[in-house]
Amino acid sequence: MAAADQKPLGSGFPAKSEPQDVLADIDLTDKIAIVTGGYSGIGLETTRALAAKGAKVIVPVRDEAKAADNLSDVEGNVSSATMDLSDIASVRKFTDAMGGSLSQLDLLINNAGIMACPLERVGPGWESQFGVNHMGHFALTKGVMPLLEKAEAPRVVALSSVAHKRNGILWDDIQFENNDYHKWVAYAQAKSANALFANGLSRRMAGFGGRAFSVHPGGILTPLQRHLPKEEQIELGWIDENGELNKNVAAIFKTPAQGCTTSLWAATSPLLNDKHGVYCEDCDVAQLVGEDSPPYLHCAPHITEEESAERLWDLSETLLAEA
Repeated sequence: MAAADQKPLGSGFPAKSEPQDVLADIDLTDKIAIVTGGYSGIGLETTRALAAKGAKVIVPVRDEAKAADNLSDVEGNVSSATMDLSDIASVRKFTDAMGGSLSQLDLLINNAGIMACPLERVGPGWESQFGVNHMGHFALTKGVMPLLEKAEAPRVVALSSVAHKRNGILWDDIQFENNDYHKWVAYAQAKSANALFANGLSRRMAGFGGRAFSVHPGGILTPLQRHLPKEEQIELGWIDENGELNKNVAAIFKTPAQGCTTSLWAATSPLLNDKHGVYCEDCDVAQLVGEDSPPYLHCAPHITEEESAERLWDLSETLLAEA
């Protein structure tokens, strides 16, 4: 994927489209999907929408009781299996189980994530946002690759964020071992990694007709903000003293259902059949950042760099081998 590919295609769907609109002409009967984080926030809405169109949806879960409760009213063929993205052994156990029980995997939505949390370490010492958001999904995707290869035109969607614009990969200190930790810098790095991962993965899937894309779901208030105190959300301008969305923010922010539509569009739209690894937002391919770009939209050039995508892929392979 090159920077030249980052241009809107004119999908016809507005930013706040609803799932039923995006999937109106899509039939997912006999398709199999895995949705990480598929029992909370926009992940739950993704699960609901895919199942409603006939897909068999498997949701990896860390909290089985919460998942059972949240998924209880979702209609369709939905099941869950234990997995924790912060624990590579758990991811491997999950992918082994999927390999032994599924005939193919048509859609993988790498939706789960953590945001702006205090410094924690997972796995063999990885910074947690990089470890969970990128390395956990890297291990998962590698583990289910044989199932993706068995599907017809499979797709992988990696949830990134407009936060990627802040900074790219900190190549000299990815794990914050030598420099002070900054939660938003770490988050931006992880979201840049998600986009670069899709960039590199799509080339690897091309040989069997697969595609991978990254998406920015938009601004949505979900459990992802659980590490942010009310005072910080007020300082960011998201909410007022009463905990209500500020008027300007409310005009931009989406509901959780609207927040899943770019993932659904990237997973199913025929407009993307000949595209590889592009970054999407508002149910279309995002345009590159320009002088007039608002802070909450568009794609920074660093996530379009194939050299960076390949460098991250090689590094991730090395890190995974050590886990």
